[in-house]
Amino acid sequence: MTGANNFSVSGYGPERASWTRIFARDGLARRLDWPILLSALALSLIGTALVYSATRNRTEINQGDPYYFLIRHLMNTGIGLALMVGTIWLGHRTLRTAVPILYGLSLMLVLLVLTPLGATINGNRNWIVFGGGFSLQPSEFVKITIILGMAMLLSARVDAGDKPHPDHRTVAQALGLAAVPMMIVMLMPDLGSTMVMAVTVLGVLLASGASNRWIFGLLGTGALGAVAIWQLHILDQYQINRFAAFANPSLDPAGVGYNTNQARIAIGSGGLTGAGLFHGSQTTGQFVPEQQTDFVFTVAGEELGFIGAGLILVLLGVVLWRACRIARDSTELYSTIVASGIIAWFVFQAFENIGMTLGIMPVAGLPLPFVSYGGSSMFAVWIAVGLLQSIRVQRPMSA
Repeated sequence: MTGANNFSVSGYGPERASWTRIFARDGLARRLDWPILLSALALSLIGTALVYSATRNRTEINQGDPYYFLIRHLMNTGIGLALMVGTIWLGHRTLRTAVPILYGLSLMLVLLVLTPLGATINGNRNWIVFGGGFSLQPSEFVKITIILGMAMLLSARVDAGDKPHPDHRTVAQALGLAAVPMMIVMLMPDLGSTMVMAVTVLGVLLASGASNRWIFGLLGTGALGAVAIWQLHILDQYQINRFAAFANPSLDPAGVGYNTNQARIAIGSGGLTGAGLFHGSQTTGQFVPEQQTDFVFTVAGEELGFIGAGLILVLLGVVLWRACRIARDSTELYSTIVASGIIAWFVFQAFENIGMTLGIMPVAGLPLPFVSYGGSSMFAVWIAVGLLQSIRVQRPMSA
């Protein structure tokens, strides 16, 4: 396998020199994975229309400007695209060398949330609010640093040719690296992000070739941890209520079960083709809370119907399919682990978000990748796309 420090593209020299050749000879545009890029961009543009529909009449949150969220969503998408380009330019291997700095920065940011600088929004204390209405959710970026950090540790000796797979000590170190920020995020408490990180860690271990003992041990530890969290009453009451409403959908439909009950009504009323964009009665009547973020899929279900909601699923499927191809075709373990971690993250977060609107998953406050309104989430998923593109761009053309 190709080592981290002697990378070449199609026989070219060091990484930076290879970048010059990629632009000058091979053509960067030809090496990009366009299905991922176009599908992700289409999802973000669809999300723009859905966010606008959900917020244009909500004067209590749009500051009296019906285009407030539309403009900001487009700006977030534009910044996300710029971050993707920057990530491709830097390269996933360069970011590998910067993992200690990125990891330390992400830890500092999540710790700041627990200080007076942190803000509670929708029951979760997982935000840092700055001046001018700008806010940051550090847990979104922790997902990236966990993937990069674990990939760096688990692949180091394998890519160097010293080991066929990560040894037990290396796996323990990688799990320790992931556990620290996960525990901090859990203290916020941000159960949804913690769940995503746990599934991401599992996906990373599966891709690394670690012993099955670690996989089964992690699953068992997760089950015991869930029981302990419940028994020790670590969860806030609103989180307990969400699980109770999931277990019993008829429980307090005007209270804890209101969100999921209204979400199902909105999606169910859409039928095959929907009521038409901007014409959904549940959306226009503002019956579904947080419809621009956590419940944005209900706008698609009601106004675009089964066909429009299905299109979102197809586009997400294209992103995941191409990401799987990138992971499969990678010539080094580090790249395979990074791509696989992103796949696990996207799969679970999309399933949880859509599942909670359909009543098959508990409400966890997770955005739908590329579609939901939210700067931190949008930036993080586009950085992830940049990592996938970097893996694709920097591999040998024959791979």
